[in-house]
Amino acid sequence: MFFAKIDPVAFRIGAWPVRWYGLLIGLGMAIAYSLFMREVRRKGMDEDQAFDLMFWAIVIGFIGARLYYVLFSWEAYQSDPLSILFIWQGGLAIYGGVIAGGIVLYYFARRYQQPLFLWLDMAVPSLMLAQSIGRWGNFINQEAYGRIVDLTSLKSLHLPQFMIEHLWIEGAYREPTFLYESLWNLFGGLILLCLRRMNQHLKLGEMTCFYLIWYGIGRSFIEGLRSDSLYFAGFRISQVVSILMVVGGITLGILRRKNSNIPYYSDSNIM
Repeated sequence: MFFAKIDPVAFRIGAWPVRWYGLLIGLGMAIAYSLFMREVRRKGMDEDQAFDLMFWAIVIGFIGARLYYVLFSWEAYQSDPLSILFIWQGGLAIYGGVIAGGIVLYYFARRYQQPLFLWLDMAVPSLMLAQSIGRWGNFINQEAYGRIVDLTSLKSLHLPQFMIEHLWIEGAYREPTFLYESLWNLFGGLILLCLRRMNQHLKLGEMTCFYLIWYGIGRSFIEGLRSDSLYFAGFRISQVVSILMVVGGITLGILRRKNSNIPYYSDSNIM
């Protein structure tokens, strides 16, 4: 049987290959930047400060995502450390990027003396939509796949033929867990964009709490279906982090809702 694989190289510029993985991640970043800056302008905030924050959050977040992945899969790199630089082959862990990006936001919030949760609330809708797009890069690279399934199971999901064929990985069909997470993030991102308009009802930081809870729940469940999870001490690392995110999001949300001094995320500039 012939299985048509999607070429991970989208096109070439001379001898230089341009890969779908990088293009899709770049597209996600571009959309995230556009949405974030749109909200910056809507709230009348300093665009130069926002550009600095977003630029370094993307750069440092990208590095953090790679280092996180390498740290928990070191056995794949220890014999050839130079391969750590081969990011076009895949191997970015979103949690590493989120942690690193959060540190950057904290630094800039302190530097510009602005509320950290304002920046976070403005960033999380863009982040979640970028995550949705980025999962398609994993699909092209045949990463983030699930357990072995039969062809009938895949067809029952009404997937297009090209997707079914590309889910033939290591001699078997695989469950499209990348697709589950992409759709989950897409819906979460759209909900966040809607919630952002409900600024008279949401306190500052509650959109960040929603992100932690929504993404944590979805990722925890989906991670349990994956066959290529990162492990530490016998546990799926992403499941542990996801559960901590949910608990943290719920706790933080309760505390901020009870605190009468926390302002609402309103259309006016609250800084």
